[in-house]
Amino acid sequence: MPGSERAAPEPKRPARPKQESATRASQRSSTEGTRRKTTKSSSSHRLSGRRAAARAAEHVRELADKDLEAVTSLEKTEQGWQVGIEVVETHRIPDSTDILAVYLVEMDDEGELISYRREKRHYRGRAEKSDA
Repeated sequence: MPGSERAAPEPKRPARPKQESATRASQRSSTEGTRRKTTKSSSSHRLSGRRAAARAAEHVRELADKDLEAVTSLEKTEQGWQVGIEVVETHRIPDSTDILAVYLVEMDDEGELISYRREKRHYRGRAEKSDA
């Protein structure tokens, strides 16, 4: 029928977000910037556990000049961090006879070295004795 045709309804457009005034946007921006700066400055020098372990590995690599195997311990202390790093002291064939050593590294909260010492040595293929 000629008169019964209807035009298809227009699709609904998503509502446009209201635009902030330039003043309000700059106030919000400066507040967020201050908040970010405050958070960063209070924790910028403090190391996370992951970063402390990486920093300790750097210290051992520089001082012992050995191949690193693993982080064996990680502990937060009053002064900063204490990290155990296992290294290959002597490569042998077969690998199961390599001599490994654990170095204990103490650092302050900023990752600066306080102390470093070799704690123990063992063969790769031998299990450690338990204290029990």
